[in-house]
Amino acid sequence: MTANEDQEMELEALRSIYEGDECFKEISPVSFQFRIGELEDSKAFILDVTWPETYPETAPQLSLDAFFNNRIAPGTKQLIMSKLEEQVEANLGTAMMYTLFDWAKENQEALMENHQPVVTAVTLTSSSDLTTNASTAKKKEKKEQLTKAQKRRITNRTDNKGDLPRGWDWVDVIKHVSENLLNLIKISLNTK
Repeated sequence: MTANEDQEMELEALRSIYEGDECFKEISPVSFQFRIGELEDSKAFILDVTWPETYPETAPQLSLDAFFNNRIAPGTKQLIMSKLEEQVEANLGTAMMYTLFDWAKENQEALMENHQPVVTAVTLTSSSDLTTNASTAKKKEKKEQLTKAQKRRITNRTDNKGDLPRGWDWVDVIKHVSENLLNLIKISLNTK
């Protein structure tokens, strides 16, 4: 069998074994991520595996460079990589992904035995920097200048019935006066 045929068979097996498993992620047909441990577990890590063209005759490329692993100390990463590479050497020439992932799951405690989570540094700013930032924020709260279109929309606003406010143009004012004038004349004629 050629390397490509072996890869296709192993890929098919991995897909059927890990279908629906949140720990396994196929990045591409030759690149995978496998999470060892639960998400909440401080000793969990993600193993990146990439197959070269001649895999399984040559070793896959292993990596712990995923962002998820930033909390693992470099010494612990080196230990994990050396132990995984020993397993790769022992299984060279055969389909080894399932064996490698299973071995890592079974030996997670031993691999992470000396794990001390890396604490990222938090920088504090002085109070003068905070007040400077607050004053610039207040300056930014300044009222925005309106464009002509925005001003036009404000002046053309309608009331709650969808009508423009009374008297917005002279035609409306004249119409109102003429109607009321006629009503006043009718009332005055009726009272006489």
